[in-house]
Amino acid sequence: MITLTTDFGQRDSYVAEMKGVILTRNPNATIIDITHCVEKFDIRTAAFMLASAAPYFPKGTVHLAVVDPGVGTERHAILVQTKQGFFVGPDNGVLMLSAKNQGIEHTYELSNPKFMLPKVSATFHGRDIFAPAAAYLDIGVKPAEFGPEVADVVMPEFARVKRGDGFLIGEILHVDGFGNIITNISQKEMAQAKAVNIKLHNISLNIAFGKTYAQTKSREAIALIGSHGFLEIALNQASAVEKFNAAAGEKIEVTLA
Repeated sequence: MITLTTDFGQRDSYVAEMKGVILTRNPNATIIDITHCVEKFDIRTAAFMLASAAPYFPKGTVHLAVVDPGVGTERHAILVQTKQGFFVGPDNGVLMLSAKNQGIEHTYELSNPKFMLPKVSATFHGRDIFAPAAAYLDIGVKPAEFGPEVADVVMPEFARVKRGDGFLIGEILHVDGFGNIITNISQKEMAQAKAVNIKLHNISLNIAFGKTYAQTKSREAIALIGSHGFLEIALNQASAVEKFNAAAGEKIEVTLA
């Protein structure tokens, strides 16, 4: 099974071209679209979407993600092997939130021309490098055949959480359609918390740590672990992002109580 996550949208033929490359090499491939509606060049949101969906796919799934503002530059094309599957895409951080959550085992550079299209465009590696790599992985080509192992990859800030004595410093990964503020702080890092103090730019909030949005009164704030396993700041039946004037990428400090 191969999943696709891109910022290509539905207007152009780019997604169809990638699927054509995959199916030419692997006619029996099952291809699942996670999303192609990520805002252009928004690596953070693409990483969040991929990290949200990847845990629900079978072991051995190949996840191909292309949000690649640096296409054609010296940035590497990589294949990340985890305990659960594989991630294929540019070395710009878009793969690493998901890969880290699944336990990274090896990372390889996609440099073997045998597993690329004969002519590689400088502006469309999704079709010419990543799509064939995903197809060949899915039919059993060993990861080490694609190129040398890579020790140093881009680990973006949104995939890191800093830990101190009783506090965590993360950042806002995503704001959903309900106005919930979704951070990069995981459920494991929030274990046994009963209340939290949130510092978000100039705002300091002491709020309950609950399980559902309705555990507080209408339009009141609550902290909880959302359905994707990350800490959320929410208002019951209202928008937290509007109330607190927050945006993706902002730092957030959480003190546990």
